Amino acid sequence: MESRNIALLGALLFICRPASAFVSVVGPVTANNGGAGLSAPRSPSAPWNEHARGQQPVSPLTGRRSRAGTALSMGAKSVVFGEDARKKLADGINAVADAVKVTLGPKGRNVVLERAYGAPEIVNDGVTIARDIEVENHEENVGVKLVQEVAQKSDNRAGDGTTTSTLLTQEIVNQGMRLVTAGANPVELRQGILAASGMIIEEIKKLAVPVGKNEDLLNVATIASGSSTMGSIIAKAFERVGDTGSTVVEESQTLGDEVEFTEGLTIDRGYLSPYFISDQERSLCEFKNPKILVTDKKIDQVNDLIPLLEAMVQAKEPLLIMAEDVVGEALSALVVNKMRGVLDVVAVKAPSFGERRKNYLQDIAIATGSTYVAEEVGLTLDQVKIEMLGTADRVVVMKEQTTIVSDGRNDEAVKARIKTIRKDAETSDSAFDKEKADERVAALGGGIARIKVGAATETELKDKKLRYEDALNSVKSALELGIVPGGGACLQYLQRMDEEFRARVEGEDRKAGVGILMRSLSAPMMQIAKNAGVEGGIVVAKCENKDWGFGYNAANSEYCDLLKAGVLDPAKVTINAVENSASVASLVLTTECLIAEIPVKVSEAQQQANYDAMGGGDYM
Repeated sequence: MESRNIALLGALLFICRPASAFVSVVGPVTANNGGAGLSAPRSPSAPWNEHARGQQPVSPLTGRRSRAGTALSMGAKSVVFGEDARKKLADGINAVADAVKVTLGPKGRNVVLERAYGAPEIVNDGVTIARDIEVENHEENVGVKLVQEVAQKSDNRAGDGTTTSTLLTQEIVNQGMRLVTAGANPVELRQGILAASGMIIEEIKKLAVPVGKNEDLLNVATIASGSSTMGSIIAKAFERVGDTGSTVVEESQTLGDEVEFTEGLTIDRGYLSPYFISDQERSLCEFKNPKILVTDKKIDQVNDLIPLLEAMVQAKEPLLIMAEDVVGEALSALVVNKMRGVLDVVAVKAPSFGERRKNYLQDIAIATGSTYVAEEVGLTLDQVKIEMLGTADRVVVMKEQTTIVSDGRNDEAVKARIKTIRKDAETSDSAFDKEKADERVAALGGGIARIKVGAATETELKDKKLRYEDALNSVKSALELGIVPGGGACLQYLQRMDEEFRARVEGEDRKAGVGILMRSLSAPMMQIAKNAGVEGGIVVAKCENKDWGFGYNAANSEYCDLLKAGVLDPAKVTINAVENSASVASLVLTTECLIAEIPVKVSEAQQQANYDAMGGGDYM
């Protein structure tokens, strides 16, 4: 069909076609309030996404829509000082923590989440619950966002421990608030809390036990998932693919769970913008049967890509772009078209640097059957056709990792590539080159375990997938820094060092800050016991002054050596919980002024009009 170009204020350019045309953006992407124009974020790296026409914007961080009847832009701001400001923050933190902590432990309860669209979800995952909460009071909601950040940081760094992080944050804030109200210096309290956090982390690293056998991984996975069946499937996956492979979770067409092993490729790079996220709850982009473009070019001009992208729109197939980098108007154009549903696309920056980056890109091209687009082979981006793109059965792109699941078409080429890499490494005198060669071989030949999850209902399926992913992350963390006794026993054990840690700092208020964190360490064990229907204080008292590893096994209601019983936590998860909670909670205590935006109440009709004016409506 005939196309026509429309220039808007010299900043935006549309290549307009019926319904499915690709939208190219020249220059910086800015809001256009001139009716049916294009609207896009100021920066492709900003953490907001817009869904289809008529729906509220969705945040990749929280996965929830804005409150009904609340305008997308804010009006005046409220300013609160002193104790009132801290209390508002604490109330928001308590709202999240009280909802999240009921899920802690093997007998943790479930939380039901109402959705604006579809059936309610029943979940047992701390970070999913935390990021779904938004309270009516806009000042308390700032506290909600702070504790959401704690949970999200723990999830990003260790993949688990979000509930423990949230609970510790609540305990530190509530204890600290009482001392600040009584006249303690909040700055000194913060210094004491941070000092105690550092000392606790060092002790955990000393006490952690390296993962020695597959049984340890089984126990970690079982505890994290709350299911021996899930634990055994995960242990089987890790036993097969090892440290060099990758494990992904996907949906099954059956009611049962199983694990399959395929060839594939794992890359230590993620999406270039959170706007590419397609699964808000899991914070990832997932494509089935995508096309893959591999190039060593730094893509900053969209014009070179337009012929290929127009063809992809017509083919209605998803596209993964693996390049040296994608920036400027090229990234903006991809983001806009992803947001508007014109093209399923995600861009990933290639790993490594210089010549090694080219080697990695060539590895990816061979593994996917893609034509390597580079000047050295006489190819430019505007020459690329669909038939030159690579293929895969599935790709999963997260914040810092991309997994390409092979469709089996290029297995022989991959084997030949591995032989070549190993041969080159044998002739090299550089230990560094040999190390990098081993990394490339591991990435190409490590294999991928595909855990296929089945369930009778969509709600059950989502819950099981979250449990599997928590357990997978826990196993990875255990392999990294070792294991410690679970059930809150590790942190409770460290309480005995309270006096020793206090003696290492000077000043009464700073010592009091150390005491705040040390007293908070029993909170996870108490909450696990409470969720199991047992008095938490009694459980903590029985575990005091016992040997390392002794604790309460809530699964069978007995006191024992948790290390021998297989009740384990990854040391990294515990460390991150302490570090993140201490950091944010201590900042709350030093807050003297809270400035919060007051939501402007408007009708749904006005919200829709605002959304259309910002470019959320249809375009031609």
